[in-house]
Amino acid sequence: MKVPVTDSSGAPKGEVAIGDEHIISSGRGTQALQDYVVAYQANQRQGTRSTKTKAEVAGTGKKPWRQKGTGRARAGMVRSPIWRKGGIVFGPRPADFSIALPQQVKRLAFRKAFSERLKANDILVVDDLAPASPKTKEFVGILSALKLGDGTTLVVQDGINENLMLASRNVENVDVATADTLNAYQILCFDKIVFTQKAFEKVASRLRN
Repeated sequence: MKVPVTDSSGAPKGEVAIGDEHIISSGRGTQALQDYVVAYQANQRQGTRSTKTKAEVAGTGKKPWRQKGTGRARAGMVRSPIWRKGGIVFGPRPADFSIALPQQVKRLAFRKAFSERLKANDILVVDDLAPASPKTKEFVGILSALKLGDGTTLVVQDGINENLMLASRNVENVDVATADTLNAYQILCFDKIVFTQKAFEKVASRLRN
């Protein structure tokens, strides 16, 4: 299967091969993609919310008053949960919400996400996207020439380009990733995905593995 390639102005520059047709046409992977999204979002949770038990709150362990003869209810400590500023009985504690997935599931989810976006014509391949200078105006001009002004856009490069990173960081609704770190969740989150030709070839090799 081949995907058309344009230059930064939108003019045709040829085609790039992605591999066997069954990589894209296969209907497998819906459940794998669902599992990956759930795991990805769960892994973003810090799980650091916490409350203190009666053993952790500040205060003495001394008995406030004697057991009998005062006319007041029995009390063992000022850190008791029923006292003001006392400990919390069943409050939240630090937790690990991470979910581990097999590598085969991750690869299948990536392939499914990529193939669906490719079939929906949401992927654009450009021969070279790096601006000559780190100026935002120049980068916005490239996006405008590619008709990517509306919606969210993910730019995928084969390596870290400093000019591209600097020029894009102040552009609203635009994010930058590399072909090595691109994941299925990123592929789903943007309206359009722009690959450099080298980045697309790297991703195509990942699909064939």
